[in-house]
Amino acid sequence: MASHDLIIRGGTVVDGTGAPRRTADVAVSDGIVTDVGVGEGGRVDGSAEREIDADGALVTPGFVDIHTHYDGQATWDDRMQPSSWHGVTTVVFGNCGVGFAPVHNADHDRLVELMEGVEDIPGAALHEGLQWGWNSFAEYLDACDTPKDMDIATQVPHGALRLHVMGERGAAREEATYDDIVEMGRLTAEGIQAGALGFSTSRTANHKTSTGDFTPTLTAASEELVGIAEAMGKTGTGVLQVVSDFVDRELEFQMFRDMCAISGRPLSFTIIENQRQSDFHTDLLTRIEGARSDGLQITGQTPVRPIGILLGFECTLNPFLLNPVWKEVAELAPAARVEALADPDRRRRLLDAAGGADNVAVGGRLIEKYDMMYELGESPNYEPDPADTLARRAERAGTTSAELALDILGGNGGTAMLWVPFSNFANGNLDTTRDLLTHPYTVPSLSDGGAHVGTICDGSFPTTLLQHWGRDRAEGRIDLEFLIQRQCRDTARTVGLRDRGVVAPGYRADLNVIDFDRLRAHQPELAYDLPAGGRRLLQRADGYRHTIVAGVETYADGEATDALPGRLVRGEREEPSS
Repeated sequence: MASHDLIIRGGTVVDGTGAPRRTADVAVSDGIVTDVGVGEGGRVDGSAEREIDADGALVTPGFVDIHTHYDGQATWDDRMQPSSWHGVTTVVFGNCGVGFAPVHNADHDRLVELMEGVEDIPGAALHEGLQWGWNSFAEYLDACDTPKDMDIATQVPHGALRLHVMGERGAAREEATYDDIVEMGRLTAEGIQAGALGFSTSRTANHKTSTGDFTPTLTAASEELVGIAEAMGKTGTGVLQVVSDFVDRELEFQMFRDMCAISGRPLSFTIIENQRQSDFHTDLLTRIEGARSDGLQITGQTPVRPIGILLGFECTLNPFLLNPVWKEVAELAPAARVEALADPDRRRRLLDAAGGADNVAVGGRLIEKYDMMYELGESPNYEPDPADTLARRAERAGTTSAELALDILGGNGGTAMLWVPFSNFANGNLDTTRDLLTHPYTVPSLSDGGAHVGTICDGSFPTTLLQHWGRDRAEGRIDLEFLIQRQCRDTARTVGLRDRGVVAPGYRADLNVIDFDRLRAHQPELAYDLPAGGRRLLQRADGYRHTIVAGVETYADGEATDALPGRLVRGEREEPSS
């Protein structure tokens, strides 16, 4: 009788292929799925060193999150939280052209400023946490290659590459010479051969350094990007990842096609709803379909809910941040601040300076956009009713939006939060997001699990995908089998990791056992656990009974075990032979 390391008994297996769920045992040995039961009851014979009773629970592949920005954290931390609290067993970073290699020693500060500005990671934490000790991309990979609570993988970032090769000319966004392009291509190929999954770049004006300069890659010419792609393609492996404003959709997408065609490699790019251009996402989807019909492997990466900023007294932003009275309490501890704000005179002065009864929004900034602002609550609703904005609630209550915001933010000891969705929520619903998620050539992505640590907390995207779209949405729910396929197999294949994302013999034993009825994301909370005491937003979840990486349990009911079976994944992985 066969003996296994682990058998998960009697769970409802959603295997990541899109096949209907079924009751089956799952057996694991040496970090690989060795057997999945078939037939009635789906029982696997034999014994195991450990058995997990999964009756009434889902058994799924581990989630693969391909857009996370853990570039710094992966060098100093063995736990990729918050992602690992949300069933994620593989993360990819080096996204958006930002990262920390290759690098000259003199350019450390520049790369920190770029990451701090683009991805809202405190510069002090990066300066303290990054030990450097590397120059080449291969040396950076070695620094990341330590035991982790999940597998990690990365990409060669264009911003670092441009600065390394072109120096001040690269930072100033000057046009690359032929020799510059050849050298950037050579270093990209070198990084791919050392184990990078691909190459990434940014072409959005939203990406600026902490000193206010645009990202070095913003205006890189087509010749530069196509040249780098060609050099990468000669390795026979690797993927391309881009974020763009699509100022000229025709020219920009043609460049994507050229990069994909000359390299023979897959390309993915960020695609979201554009509130100012109603045809934006539909046009890009049509262009992707055309590229696919021409044999070009182009895929859209899309978020699963609105992207929005969090506001709170302890967050980077709050509605009173620019209020002169706020300066009197800004540096106080939370409890002392709540007490100070309860003083009637200070409260009156604060509200008067915020606009009082007229509720005038200073400068029209998002932090005072009460007609777009919602109370987050302990169980966040990421598709709220527009009737529940603070402006509408205040109107019904006969008060001002500022006063309502002040009362809400003083709750929970001064740690309560408000939320302003600014992307993918143009019509007050997620219908467009649903269209994006269900398109055949997109994958769920953009969680930024290791980034935006003071204003955005989207590492819980995989939980929202299942909780909201698979269970809670009143209309337009999406089949769970499809959602699991997208977040597991399809994301993995998008970056060339074909050895995971499926519960079947031969595949990597990265697994989740989920109490689907209990699955929910909590309200984000602030922690001061980054290097140098840096602050970040974290978000936990209920419902993940067991998370397993390479056959080893890493989290049980949301709490970490002592095991660190995850490793750096170097290069693409082939699909197991049948």
